[in-house]
Amino acid sequence: MKIAVIGQSLFGQEVYKELRKDGHTIVGVFTIPDKDGKADPLATVAEKDGVPVFKFPRWRVKGQAIPEVVDRYKATGAELNVLPFCSQFIPMEVIDHPKHGSIIYHPSLLPRHRGASAINWTLIHGDKKGGFTVFWADDGLDTGPILLQRECDVEPNDTVNTIYKRFLFPEGVKGMVEAVRLITKGKAPRITQPQEGATYECIQKKDNSKIDWNQSAEAIHNWIRGNDKVPGAWAELDGQKVTFFGSTLVDNGTAANGQPLDIPGASQPGIVTKTGLVLFGNDGKTLLVKNLQFEDGKMIPAAQYFCSGGSTAVELTEEEKSFAEQMRAVWKSILTNVSQIEDSTDFFKSGAASMDVVR
Repeated sequence: MKIAVIGQSLFGQEVYKELRKDGHTIVGVFTIPDKDGKADPLATVAEKDGVPVFKFPRWRVKGQAIPEVVDRYKATGAELNVLPFCSQFIPMEVIDHPKHGSIIYHPSLLPRHRGASAINWTLIHGDKKGGFTVFWADDGLDTGPILLQRECDVEPNDTVNTIYKRFLFPEGVKGMVEAVRLITKGKAPRITQPQEGATYECIQKKDNSKIDWNQSAEAIHNWIRGNDKVPGAWAELDGQKVTFFGSTLVDNGTAANGQPLDIPGASQPGIVTKTGLVLFGNDGKTLLVKNLQFEDGKMIPAAQYFCSGGSTAVELTEEEKSFAEQMRAVWKSILTNVSQIEDSTDFFKSGAASMDVVR
């Protein structure tokens, strides 16, 4: 089948590669423009294969499709559009053009968690089941008929990264390929999404990820892990914004011995212990946070909150030094716009995206 892949990221790259392995012809890859001189992973692999790559900054202006862009798309002769991970608004003139239409991957069990932060909200709501949906695109927001779904258990301490890496990424790639196989065989279903259970939540950004302490310990834990690593759940400590990472629920019967830390709005002070920062919900139950990040980007173990950072140096073993060099090489392969990886290099500020963590 002649397929146009519209999307980005490592997920888009892997779907593209597997579709080619399955014998399909990729007639065009439509992805985002280069960022800081760095091509998206999907663009990189397609260009190496000699597949036409289009990097349109936008498809529409003031809600109207750009004729020149649509014409260049139509010229590819695609019979099916596959959107594995797409952050752009694609006009219906493109969505409906191929004879087989367009299919989209969405990382939730639709109709639950429509919108752009589906994985975050699966965790924030404390869902026991998660998963993904491959659906037929229509003119609504994640409202099209369902082609296939796969579900998984959500573990109590899952973060966006862990559930994505464990299930949503690898099984999602397989699911997209299976969906195309069903279409090829003429056996792909179109199941109307039910109205019952439908939810839509806002996009999670730094300005709306502040922690509300007037909740149970479990709700606070879900909020922190649902925003970990991006955008990061934060609160004010000693007059500055501090972001919390690595939350786990802990046995409420375990006595926490350490130094109290006043947290504005919390039901009681946190406790800095040898294992991390113990926090309390308004139900008196507890959670433990492992790492804290300050506004300047510096991240520390929460257990070291009251330590003087100026005199502390990390000494690596020989094995750790070897691993550090391997990681430096991995970072270099991702941050192609950075001439040299220094100890002070900030992964995200240097151009990496949240899904690059998987790499």
